Amino acid sequence: MSSSNLHIISFDIPYPANYGGVIDVFFKAKALTEMGIKVHLHCFQYGREHDPILKDTFHRVDFYKRDISKKHLFKSIPYIVSTRTSESLIENLLKDEYPILMEGLHTSALLDEPRLKTRIRLVRAHNIEHEYYYNLGKAERDVFKKYYFYNEAAKLKRYEKVLNKADRILAISENDKAYFNKEFSRVDHIPAFHPFKEVRSKVGKGDYVLYHGNLSVAENENAVSFLIDEVFNEIEHPLIIAGLNPSKQLKSRVENDPKIKLIINPTDEELQDLIENAHINISITAQKTGLKLKLLNNLYNGRFTLVNDKMLSGSNLDSLCEVANNHVSIKRRIKILFRKEFTTEHIEDRKHNLGKIYCNGSNVKRLIELIN
Repeated sequence: MSSSNLHIISFDIPYPANYGGVIDVFFKAKALTEMGIKVHLHCFQYGREHDPILKDTFHRVDFYKRDISKKHLFKSIPYIVSTRTSESLIENLLKDEYPILMEGLHTSALLDEPRLKTRIRLVRAHNIEHEYYYNLGKAERDVFKKYYFYNEAAKLKRYEKVLNKADRILAISENDKAYFNKEFSRVDHIPAFHPFKEVRSKVGKGDYVLYHGNLSVAENENAVSFLIDEVFNEIEHPLIIAGLNPSKQLKSRVENDPKIKLIINPTDEELQDLIENAHINISITAQKTGLKLKLLNNLYNGRFTLVNDKMLSGSNLDSLCEVANNHVSIKRRIKILFRKEFTTEHIEDRKHNLGKIYCNGSNVKRLIELIN
């Protein structure tokens, strides 16, 4: 990069890197730093603590309070955008001429800022946001939240045309790239950045199936309900469900089932241990947006990975996964996989394919070329 300095505007404090979006932000910024780029990290904050690791890792770090007051719900710009604007952020950006990378449509209000129109500005598209919010609305049971998600989806669809002002759009999956290509020019696919350096899967067999995810998200709770009611109602192998903040309903549903175990708010170490020792890591989703980073975690660290095709959406990982799309075929695959050993051939296959697409080192070089 000609200036070897880059501003990154993050929608949240990206450490700890413990959920999809911030994992990509943190490990991308870290990979850039390792390539000698001075990263000026700007974070909108709401609820997460400042971690000293950020100041130790990046050239400069600034924080801006996200204004989450209700007045933003009544604006025509989406709530996720209008709550992330800051005059002091703009003043900081105006102190130099370095390129600006905006993380998500969330931070793209800067594209409408006339004082920055001469700058190189890129947007990392983490999702097709209006589709993502529409699907959150479909999965939600609470009437008020449902209305919020549908309303936000409509605003995001209208607002998206602001991306015409970006110098580049960096899509996270091939599917998202195909979508943005229909609407905009200068779209590139840069796969998700992640913490995994090597495939650490164990050979042999495990004796349980693992589902993990943020259980306070309606979509994940629906996936778990489907597994309990439709799949593990007649499978003798145990199911472990691990994740953040499950609802009271979910807790009471599993407490009397001897085959199903719920592990609430596991530590990172506990979760990695569960992933490594499972025979099958199962991941299913109702919506095909972005890239699910838990899929990469399962492939780098677990044995067999069983998914539905929406989970794969443009990830180029089909050949490394077992794919089943309804309760009948999922049951069948589970029974077949428990008769198999996970072998060194499986591991070599993963090393080859993951190294080709999801290598942080080659993806960061490509990103630096695009910024230039």
